[in-house]
Amino acid sequence: MEKEKTKTSKNGSTAKTKHPKERYLFWFENMLLMRRFEEKAGQLYGMQKIKGFCHLYIGQEACASGAKTATREGDKWMTAYRDHGIPLALGSDPKALMAELFAKATGCSKGKGGSMHFFDKSVNFVGGHGIVGAQVPMGAGLAFAEKYNKTGNIALCYMGDGAVRQGAFHEALNMAMTWKLPVIFIIENNGYAMGTSVERTSNVTELYKLGSAFDMPSEPVNAMRPEDVHEAVAMAADRARRGDGPTLLEFRTYRYKGHSMSDPAKYRTKEELEEYKEQDPIEHVRDVILSNGWAEESDLEAIEEKIKAIVNESVTFAEESPYPTPDEVYKDVYVDQNYPYIVD
Repeated sequence: MEKEKTKTSKNGSTAKTKHPKERYLFWFENMLLMRRFEEKAGQLYGMQKIKGFCHLYIGQEACASGAKTATREGDKWMTAYRDHGIPLALGSDPKALMAELFAKATGCSKGKGGSMHFFDKSVNFVGGHGIVGAQVPMGAGLAFAEKYNKTGNIALCYMGDGAVRQGAFHEALNMAMTWKLPVIFIIENNGYAMGTSVERTSNVTELYKLGSAFDMPSEPVNAMRPEDVHEAVAMAADRARRGDGPTLLEFRTYRYKGHSMSDPAKYRTKEELEEYKEQDPIEHVRDVILSNGWAEESDLEAIEEKIKAIVNESVTFAEESPYPTPDEVYKDVYVDQNYPYIVD
């Protein structure tokens, strides 16, 4: 049992944290890498060095970072097309991710996937998927494989609040609960399915309640706080590893930018955006670290400089990398006929 520590926030109030110094320092550096990577991606998109679709994760960093510290090395991860943050949280090489945004051969998907289709087997990140809601049954399939092979691993399947309107969502939850699959279904509810608010798409606005149709344990999570994310995911992961089946978590978060780079986000007010920025997860973690005396401002500034260098290095790598050769268009389309479909 981790001992609770008292911290004093900027407004002078006190609160307790049961999470250790090392975890907060990881969250700070990890989330800061996501933030700076995405800011740079947005800048490069405006310079037309990155083209096509591009969906930024700015504001939602705690959804990935908090879950990372609550899981194991062999667990599998899957999400939709807002997919830059999770592989960064898991430890993917920023150079390979930036190169993918540049459509270069050195990218994590060989330059053929782009922003919406990141993959990284080395960190068990199974995509980046562009079809809304299609990853939900696939996430259940990942969990089925882990259960079948008795690995003890779980699957984490992320989706946006718009995806829960798809029939595949309900079918996947039904099967996962019936078969007690070791999967955590995670709704990243940032309030808007593209530009349409949750309130305009469903009578059920507390999305975690959708799990009750399948008697699935479900709960809302303040996903502007990595502590809350960690604790909810840790509990769901323990349940899944015990063989008790899936959990549905509604991560209540917010994106500071539009749905994609082409979205001016005129459907929300400046006041709403500023209200969420006041809850910024990175600034919250910074406050906890400083309040507990775990680091000085100079230490955090050094981390900032380190992250800046990593991101700049990734851009240089991407710019200097070659494009895929024309023959690559025929590769990775069909499975090799010699592939062992059945493994005893």
